[in-house]
Amino acid sequence: MQPIVPASSVQETYDRMAAKLSRLIPEAELRVKAEIAYEINRLKKEKNAVILGHNYMEPALYHSIPDFVGDSLGLSRIAANTQADRIVFCGVRFMAETAKILNPSRMVLLPTRVGGCSLASSITAEDVRRLKAKYPGVPVVTYINTYADVKAETDVCCTSANAADIVRKLDSDVVICLPDEFLAKNIAKETGKRVIYPSEAAGSDFHEAMIVWNGRCEVHEQFRPEDVWNARAQFPDTVVLAHPECPPEVVDAADFSGSTTAMVHFVANSQAKRFLLLTECSMSDNIAAENPDKEFLGMCSVRCPHMNEITLEDTLASLREDREQIELEEGLRLRAKRSLDRMLELS
Repeated sequence: MQPIVPASSVQETYDRMAAKLSRLIPEAELRVKAEIAYEINRLKKEKNAVILGHNYMEPALYHSIPDFVGDSLGLSRIAANTQADRIVFCGVRFMAETAKILNPSRMVLLPTRVGGCSLASSITAEDVRRLKAKYPGVPVVTYINTYADVKAETDVCCTSANAADIVRKLDSDVVICLPDEFLAKNIAKETGKRVIYPSEAAGSDFHEAMIVWNGRCEVHEQFRPEDVWNARAQFPDTVVLAHPECPPEVVDAADFSGSTTAMVHFVANSQAKRFLLLTECSMSDNIAAENPDKEFLGMCSVRCPHMNEITLEDTLASLREDREQIELEEGLRLRAKRSLDRMLELS
């Protein structure tokens, strides 16, 4: 993951943005956003800040101010190793928390007051403790899309990029996989495990089993196999990519399933000319901007309301005023860090 070199003037900022985004964003809007982006880039140099941008950020932000862009795993590695005084995380709260867990001596800023996540809100630390009491000794694999107190109860974290690999490396007949029901089901299929819900597991045969939770991403759960079939009926040459947080029947219908970074690489390296991405809509726009010779079906109408909270305006205010700092109690941070360190070791 290479750092992005910022532009040296407002005009250069605009020119770079327009080169990639003129098909997606009106000129007047681009000019306004270029001014804000330039000021952010000037200020981050002055304050020795690094800006991390998740793949789901809206295109004008994604293609102008981050020093690094990527998925949660790649950005976690950057956050752990940066020497910048400030980490500005253009993502959601659990991502900014992860940055603080891994690099506590740095100021971590989240340019929104909330930055929630339906998955992170679907499970609590107490839920994990109950599961551990019910299934003593069973390793707990928790998706990185969770808050610090849940990570603190976890044996190892995972992302959509490394989840199946981590489950295999645990070499355990039974695994608790939290909190995304669909991701867990897709991992179970890939690793040859049988899905069990906590409510039905009592007395069950645990051989090669995965105990799953009922959390879901409010974006990815909306996709249906019909989305794939309808696209192919109209455009038979369409290559369909689905995120592993989609329902298993959607993943089965797609041509490829992988993390957001895996999708980026797949499109860049594919000889196909037409794609449909079943994930957060801005992701499709961001990939389209990087691949002007390829067509992306405009069928996506699903935006993550939490990722959409992050704007250029709020990022500027956060950096200018050191606003919305992430703070964690040290004991909690250290316990959560163990599960993240294990993930990074196994990845």
